[in-house]
Amino acid sequence: MQDSSIDQVIRDFVSKGIAAHRIHSLDERYAINHLLGLLGIDAYDVQKIPSIPLPNLLDSLDRMIGYAIEKHLISDVPEEIEIMEAQVMELITPLPSEVNKRFWMHYEEAPMRATDEFYRLSQDNDYIKTRKIAKNKHFSVDSKYGKIEITINLSKPEKTRQQMEAARATEGGNYPICALCMENEGYRGRSDAAARSNHRIVRLPLFGENWGFQYSPYSYYNEHCIILSEEHVPMHVNEETIANLLEIVTIFPHYFIGSNAGLPIVGGSILSHEHYQGGRHHFPMEAAKVLRTLALEGFPEVEAEVLFWPLSVIRLRSEDRDAVAAAACTIMEEWQNYSDPQAEILAESAGMRHNAVTLVARRVGEAYELDVVLRNNRTSEAFPDGIFHPHPDVQHIKKENIGLIEVLGLAILPPRLDTELNEVADYLLGKTADVASCHREWAEELKQQGPFEADSVMEMIQEAVGEKFLRVIEDAGVYKQTPEGQAGLYRFLSTLENK
Repeated sequence: MQDSSIDQVIRDFVSKGIAAHRIHSLDERYAINHLLGLLGIDAYDVQKIPSIPLPNLLDSLDRMIGYAIEKHLISDVPEEIEIMEAQVMELITPLPSEVNKRFWMHYEEAPMRATDEFYRLSQDNDYIKTRKIAKNKHFSVDSKYGKIEITINLSKPEKTRQQMEAARATEGGNYPICALCMENEGYRGRSDAAARSNHRIVRLPLFGENWGFQYSPYSYYNEHCIILSEEHVPMHVNEETIANLLEIVTIFPHYFIGSNAGLPIVGGSILSHEHYQGGRHHFPMEAAKVLRTLALEGFPEVEAEVLFWPLSVIRLRSEDRDAVAAAACTIMEEWQNYSDPQAEILAESAGMRHNAVTLVARRVGEAYELDVVLRNNRTSEAFPDGIFHPHPDVQHIKKENIGLIEVLGLAILPPRLDTELNEVADYLLGKTADVASCHREWAEELKQQGPFEADSVMEMIQEAVGEKFLRVIEDAGVYKQTPEGQAGLYRFLSTLENK
């Protein structure tokens, strides 16, 4: 006998899709039959009427997933659930051609209208995992550099050992080659490749090349977007990168756009595919104080400033876009070939290049602003993970690469910390004698500040985490905010200034 409750779920999902203008009324029967097929149902009660009030799409989605698990259509494991979720939500997702048509139609009205509509679609169809993102922990701490933002990332699922072993055993081949390739658009997914049936990419021409514009499914900040090359080519940062970033903020003047450095240790997590990140968010670095101004040789129309920030940042600003690009290229090329052994900075060793830049572009009114952040990926016996990388005493908080987002002052901390910080709190309150070994020395230091109250201990721990993250990005700075560090920075800057 057919389960009548699932008929109601299907009826409500399709009715809500129509009410939200995500399903056309002429497509009603098609939509119902699409869901019946996914759920292995051969009959349907056509007399079902929509519930009042209609449940939201995600609640109906959850009920369909529950039905699929109960009927053994899928296993109760994340990758199979995500595949079916994406297949259901594909029903309210237009074809890529229609998404692109609507995007550029809205763009003619206003760039912000185009991104607003695309972002809303990416949320409505559950490509952006809004419910999982809501689980992330956020707080900010004051520092001598201004506000620093902290996020404990609980949204992006960590794969278990069993899932990783299953993925290795899957005959998936090399399609899609990586998580950023355009071939992911509409891909069903498998154990080692994310479900992307509901994923859409807007085609974005940049100087005669095809690029893609999409949102991050696990956004770290507001409207976290990714601009990716159509070709699967490795990250590289050069004159073309600077031109592309400035072109993108011309196309989307309400977004910032940045590029990770193109070298291991100082680059992002995916160096195998050329891409940039952006969005509508004001990061702490944007509000950094100015230490001093520079008079760049050959660029009188460009304002240049050195920022008071844990990393070494040169900010360029001008309404003349070409002048900003040329000044940035000059700084980048000078830095890539610059050595300062006194500060442990070598441009290269054993044929390997070490100096690189992280770049961040934005618009300030009619002006173009471009931040050039100096990076170096050298290692040593004392610091095998990187001389300018989080040092061992702060790696219990953050040991991964310091990429674009952390450079800007937003910590993306691993999910393990959610549990571990609660354990530290219990330890400080005397509720337990057990704390993760990686935090024990830190917890002992914190304990000296006691006694603690239950209603304020976590606030104190968050402040301490902020102090640790500050050290993380200070470690990544090639020239520290110390007299010695600033003297070293000015040695480099003297190669750029008017003589």
